[in-house]
Amino acid sequence: MNDKKNRVSLGHFPTPLHDLPRLSRALGGPRLLIKRDDLTGLAVGGNKVRKLEFLIADALAQQADTVITAGAVQSNHARQTAAAAARCGLRCILVLSPMAPAAVTGNLLLDRLFGAHVRWTGDRDSYELMQEVAAEERAAGRKPYLIPVGGSNAIGASGYYWAMDEAVRQSLESGLRIDHMVVASGSGGTQAGLIVGAHALHVQTRILGVSVSRTAADLYESILALAQLTASHLNLRLTIDPSSVLVEDRYLGKGYGVLGEAEREAIHLLARYEGVLLDPVYTGRAMAGLIDLIRRGEFSREETILFWHTGGTPALYAYAHELLPASS
Repeated sequence: MNDKKNRVSLGHFPTPLHDLPRLSRALGGPRLLIKRDDLTGLAVGGNKVRKLEFLIADALAQQADTVITAGAVQSNHARQTAAAAARCGLRCILVLSPMAPAAVTGNLLLDRLFGAHVRWTGDRDSYELMQEVAAEERAAGRKPYLIPVGGSNAIGASGYYWAMDEAVRQSLESGLRIDHMVVASGSGGTQAGLIVGAHALHVQTRILGVSVSRTAADLYESILALAQLTASHLNLRLTIDPSSVLVEDRYLGKGYGVLGEAEREAIHLLARYEGVLLDPVYTGRAMAGLIDLIRRGEFSREETILFWHTGGTPALYAYAHELLPASS
């Protein structure tokens, strides 16, 4: 099996796993735990650090001098990639969509501070522009390494195989039985890696991905395929059970990155009951989904749910005017 040697050290691990007792009581629901991957350290933290430890190691192994990736204007993945590149002495080019905003704030501000070069897609396809940028880099005598959106390929997702191993060890040390795990799912790599880890470690926990942008059918197929590719990459003789890929798409609201009342409530509840900050795009939407499912009675009060906090809090600053009324 592929081991942890094919990585560079970028994050602070293990991340904390702790209770959310006040929120649990307020909802009158099951016991809630949170896995704090917002505290992975690099560039204010986030789940992409786990993926980038393996992706940057692969880039260095291929003697790349430039990394190229893509995302939205407030992409958490882009911000963490820029920081990882800076840490490892690599050039970084971010292909962001769609256009430069009026104000440089949130993740975009941090991208600039980390020295990343930004190319805006306009109405062009991000993947197509990434390929064009890579060709320009090669023509300039450099060796680019392309990282997919979200770092979600088999190399990146393997970081969450190890994250599951970490969480299982923590739960055993604390005597916890975790019935469900809930995670924001966008490009699908985090959820795919967790599913591979659960299969390999014979963990019976149900892993539910709350989609932030895609239909359940679309995301399901992507996660299932990526989970199998990740298992193969790790040299694990596993067949991923299709029924283990659970996706909830009832909380897409008005679309990706559009803050609605459900996300706003979730952000306020976590902040005011637990002193924990969620982000407007990923964890805010995933927690909003979890809160609604609890209120609907879809979990028993005797169960324990672990919420994976995948980070993204710098984006809060770009949504300030939507999070608080003008009189606040």
